[in-house]
Amino acid sequence: MFSAIWTSTLQGQAISHSAEARFEKDIFPILKDFCFDCHSGDAKEGGVQFDGMDRGALIGDQKLWLNVLRNIRADMMPPQHSEQPSPQAKSLIASWIHSDAFQVNAEDPYPGRAPIRRLNRSEYRNTVRDLTGVDFNAEVVFPPDDTGFGFDNISEAMTISPMLLEKYLQAAKTISDESVPISTWVMPSQTWFGKELRSKEEGVNGARLRHDKPTTVVQEFQLKHQGLYRIRVHEKLDGSFEFHPGRYRITCKLDGKELYVADYAWEDDRRLVQEFSLEMTPGAHQITSELATLSNETSDTTASKDQFALYVIESISVDGPSDETLWEHPAGYDRFFHKPSPPTDEEEKRRYAKEVLMRFATRAYRRPPSDSVCDRLVAIAEAIYSREGHSFEEGIKKAIMAVLASPNFLFRVEDLKTLDESSQYPKTDEYALATNLSYLLWSTMPDAQLFELADQSKLRSNFSEQLQRMIRDERSNEFMESFVGQWLRARDVENVSIDPIAAMGHQKEFASLRVRFAGRRRASEGEPSLDPESEKALARFRELGSLRDNFNAEIRSAMRKETEMSFSHIVREDRSLLELIDADYVFINDVLAKVYSLPPVNSKELNKVSLPAGSARGGILTQGAMLTVTSNPTRTSPVKRGLFILDNILGTPAPPAPPNVPALEDAADRFGGREPSLRELLAAHREAALCSSCHSRMDPLGLALENFNAIGAWRELESEQPIESAGELITGEKFANVQELKQILVTSRRKDFYRCVTEKLLIYALGRGLEVYDETTVDKIVDQLDRENGKFSVLLEGVVLSAAFQRRAMAAMAE
Repeated sequence: MFSAIWTSTLQGQAISHSAEARFEKDIFPILKDFCFDCHSGDAKEGGVQFDGMDRGALIGDQKLWLNVLRNIRADMMPPQHSEQPSPQAKSLIASWIHSDAFQVNAEDPYPGRAPIRRLNRSEYRNTVRDLTGVDFNAEVVFPPDDTGFGFDNISEAMTISPMLLEKYLQAAKTISDESVPISTWVMPSQTWFGKELRSKEEGVNGARLRHDKPTTVVQEFQLKHQGLYRIRVHEKLDGSFEFHPGRYRITCKLDGKELYVADYAWEDDRRLVQEFSLEMTPGAHQITSELATLSNETSDTTASKDQFALYVIESISVDGPSDETLWEHPAGYDRFFHKPSPPTDEEEKRRYAKEVLMRFATRAYRRPPSDSVCDRLVAIAEAIYSREGHSFEEGIKKAIMAVLASPNFLFRVEDLKTLDESSQYPKTDEYALATNLSYLLWSTMPDAQLFELADQSKLRSNFSEQLQRMIRDERSNEFMESFVGQWLRARDVENVSIDPIAAMGHQKEFASLRVRFAGRRRASEGEPSLDPESEKALARFRELGSLRDNFNAEIRSAMRKETEMSFSHIVREDRSLLELIDADYVFINDVLAKVYSLPPVNSKELNKVSLPAGSARGGILTQGAMLTVTSNPTRTSPVKRGLFILDNILGTPAPPAPPNVPALEDAADRFGGREPSLRELLAAHREAALCSSCHSRMDPLGLALENFNAIGAWRELESEQPIESAGELITGEKFANVQELKQILVTSRRKDFYRCVTEKLLIYALGRGLEVYDETTVDKIVDQLDRENGKFSVLLEGVVLSAAFQRRAMAAMAE
């Protein structure tokens, strides 16, 4: 009846007779009592038949037992109308699944595979900025990152195409050209662009001066040394589209003394350069440019008031002194070079090149490179700087370009040679640990402190302090934006298509008024005046039309930031994660307060505001970002909102819709021409057996949020009918409104939420999907969260101290 031993696909372990015996003695009787009505004989709901499978195949089906475990934990199986097993029986099944079906050793869990992860666009940009000082716009240059399991840092989704490889090579050249100096000493130079030259008149600067408005703009500066300096003024003469005869005079002065005087008139994009050499003293100096209107500029009365000549100061630069003994290192020199100048002796120069490149490559690769790698980099540099006419710095720049194009920079590579081969699951080396921690919380490379601790093998012994430091650091804003932006879809709100006129229920009214007043201009533009009633209707038409302009980037950005700040508040104050679902406060500014019908806060910045008792607001379910991204362009979508809660709050996503499911609107024909509410449409839709099982899970959750329209504003009516938000979860809990739903989620369903957020953060931190061997880690964190009232620090420490984050399986790494 049983096979004696069969091989587990998980870790190559064997399932023993004792595991089979425990199944037969403890588990099978529970299945027989509570599951056979639906999963035995001819009843094979979901394709599962517990009494018809070979015992070996049944016990070894890890995917089946994972589904059993999830359904039992979520109280979805057995169904609520059926007899339920005791908590002790459920616990026994869960324990058996972990130990025998999954073969997980809770005391020494299998850490799973550690995938090689490429830097995504955000990580690339941040790393390049911290490494070279260049703010490289990777979001524009590189194609969008693919996503997996809801995140854009998942190894399996981060492939490299030939096009992307070519872009990486070009980016390496661009970044090295922009950041690495190619000479040791340069003449000091100060440059100011026209907009930096200010006038006493507010809003006026040197970037745009009209000929008919006398103006003086000023730039002050300091010099360190006495000597010969060169001053250059780059000018542009331009104007309105049509010729204008007006003339003006420019007087440029240095410390009150004239440098030059020039009379100009309208020109079509003409550029000029004024250049002077003069002796200057150390200390404070001032350059002024004065525009004076000449008397004959008004002689032509045919010129339009919108015509003018334009004077532009593109830049002013002061270079010097010319004495080479007073020259300085170019900007950014100390970032790459640690000696005042390169040695002249060839052997010493080669050693210095190796020092420079070792320092840079260590930071770029997030670990010290091998001697052979360094030698190859030095050879690249030497091949350039040994040529006549090329500097040492030029050679280093070429080698740095190679570093930036290397897989060791583009990928987060771990060194297997550093692992303790005597251990089954050795700890990852501290360079990899620092890297993984830094990209988790900062989306960039480790800083000097993390590097120093890793180099001394002291990061683990200072782990708690470093976690707290990294969370307090403003760079952790990257974690708030990236993790929350993807998990809770906050970043989507800035691009989702929404018609606010239809979303607020004014579509028919606006369409009628648009037909009535199509092409109507303002009365001041020549249109005849209207009677009072029509004027009122026209004002209403324009008011509705302005809704599209008012639901703008400012509101969308505020909605995104509201979700990010809510999460950030919980993280940095180490508060309960349950406040993400139900809180007595919101983060709003004036534009959001208006959308939410809350009192103004008199601020463009988001502020934490306490809510009155009983308010429906508070928590992510009632925030504009979630409500908007889960709506259709013209109306709410209870289905999308229900799916969001199942997937991102309860962690029990519904399966994809089967093919040929009828559209929701198709059910409208059953209401005899009356416009039904969404609740009525969904009720009719659920009557189809094909739709019932999933919609019975989604619809009550989504309908609880129907009082919020598609842009998050409160409403009482939908299709001129009072909104009914009451419902019942598939697990049996009933609620009357969204407030009661939130209470259910933070009480009886709180562990479902803890599990969901734990799984999401583990996926984000590990860069891979979760496997059955990760379930023990998740269970451990969830239990600790429940004991500690959901404090964020418990979640973060549970993830970063887990075997999956801290250890490696040698066999999996080798594969």
